[in-house]
Amino acid sequence: MHDLIIKGGTVIDGTGKPGYTADIAIDDGLISDVGNEVGAGRRTIDADGALVLPGWVDIHTHYDGQVLWDPYLTPSSWHGVTTAVFGNCGVGFAPVRPGSEDYLINLMEGVEDIPGTVLSEGIDFSWESYPEYLDVLDAEPKIMDVGAQIPHGALRFYVMGEDGADHAVPPNTSQIERMADIVEEGLRCGALGFSTSRTTKHKSADGYPTPSLSAGEAELTGIAQAMGRAGSGVIQVNSDMGPGEMDTLVQAARTSGRPLSVLLLQVNQAPELWRETLNAIEAANREGLAVTGQVGSRPIGILMGLDTSVNPFSSHAVWKELDHLGIEQKVQKFQENPDLRQRLINETPANDHTQWILQALDRTYELGDSLNYEPSPDSSIAARAKAAQSSPWQLTMEILLTGKGDNMLLHTFENYAHGSLENLREMLMSEHTICGLGDAGAHVATICDAAYPTFMLQHWARDRNRGPQIDLEFLVAKQTSRTAKTFGLLDRGILSPGYRADINVVELARLRLGRPAMAYDLPAGGKRLIQRSLGYLHTLVRGVETHTDGTATGELPGRLIRGPQNCPQ
Repeated sequence: MHDLIIKGGTVIDGTGKPGYTADIAIDDGLISDVGNEVGAGRRTIDADGALVLPGWVDIHTHYDGQVLWDPYLTPSSWHGVTTAVFGNCGVGFAPVRPGSEDYLINLMEGVEDIPGTVLSEGIDFSWESYPEYLDVLDAEPKIMDVGAQIPHGALRFYVMGEDGADHAVPPNTSQIERMADIVEEGLRCGALGFSTSRTTKHKSADGYPTPSLSAGEAELTGIAQAMGRAGSGVIQVNSDMGPGEMDTLVQAARTSGRPLSVLLLQVNQAPELWRETLNAIEAANREGLAVTGQVGSRPIGILMGLDTSVNPFSSHAVWKELDHLGIEQKVQKFQENPDLRQRLINETPANDHTQWILQALDRTYELGDSLNYEPSPDSSIAARAKAAQSSPWQLTMEILLTGKGDNMLLHTFENYAHGSLENLREMLMSEHTICGLGDAGAHVATICDAAYPTFMLQHWARDRNRGPQIDLEFLVAKQTSRTAKTFGLLDRGILSPGYRADINVVELARLRLGRPAMAYDLPAGGKRLIQRSLGYLHTLVRGVETHTDGTATGELPGRLIRGPQNCPQ
């Protein structure tokens, strides 16, 4: 008698092999059998007509703070994520010297757009060293498994103090050795990797470049050697990929003998640069190194609404006059007062914000009830306004003031330079890429891409009509076994005997995203964008059901992952 049987579903096992109908038996949190005659169970889930998939392994999140106040790790858990890795992009909260906590909060606020007031209230900083931080993560139950990486920014500031953040003085030999020792210690205690940021986009809330931006070859070599000594961990990098950068990063991979995983995306100012990066990734793999590009599955979208961080009218004098009102009251004022609307349209302020919005409207679209994440360029706000011989401000206002003022625009910030997702499809199809640009937990009132695993299935395997779709089995492997393997988590991501029973039962025909909405549930009353899903019938973590038809069961079977996990024998 098995603990649980999932009966009669179409098994997409995470290896990329074609799906097949089978039953799955689960015992003690592991898959014990897969086949047509697996025996009886104390409980049976009828999966007839549904897909049975491994739980999603999301390796690029920023739940470093949220995990300390939200054991449900929403919105990721609403979208079938059963393993989440954070500590990405060189930002995080350990190690930290007593008294320097505000710097790490300031850095996270600037880089990942999580308000400092939220972090200050939500995190108690009851640790100093990285192993102590892991112990805190390990102490409380969670809805999913979590893994953490050592962030370069926190590491550098811990060892070098202010010198580590102002980029004026490089670390000396003893400081490099100290950083290396901390990385080795962290990996031996269970960190899944080391992350660094080498992009000028990343700045602290007070405008200073992220500490790791100026890290030189000697520093990277010392850290890479430490990773080699520990014999574990991934090098995760967010970089502008300027001249010679991939050579530097690949050399770190050679020195360490560890996998390298870099962000791979299309930027508007250099829309073909991603091809050069992917070519370098392919060359490194031909050399025998393990290098992957982390790619998204939809445009990186800045959501613009009346209550989001980016509001098209926020710098307008008329809008500022109504700051004391709630959104619904503001909408009512504008609906009842045509003169206010005309002032909003005609009295545009001459400032940087207004100029940026006007330029952005060329790549900004009404999101609408259809939630079209691959819109045609002729449906942009600028194009629609031009075709109607109208002001783009008027069209923007009409859209955002509809209903209760909860409509939103999607500004395709990255991954959409040519007005379609064809370049992104090329990235997804590469054997050297994995899924990993959801940024769950970050950009809380600006971007809401944590729902991308749901979008990936819905759009690429079922609904896409502006180009070729992608095979379901390929996509599932990309988000399960491939992501898990990259981070050394060889015990999950595949539906086969001996593997962890992290499982999603999904009704593909009914799978869809909810509309993005603003919630006010962060510490200190902070707000964030959320997006729900429909079509996840059951989600299991270690054989324990955490969600049924999109509703949390209250079970919290997740734990901290400490280091690489062995493949079942």
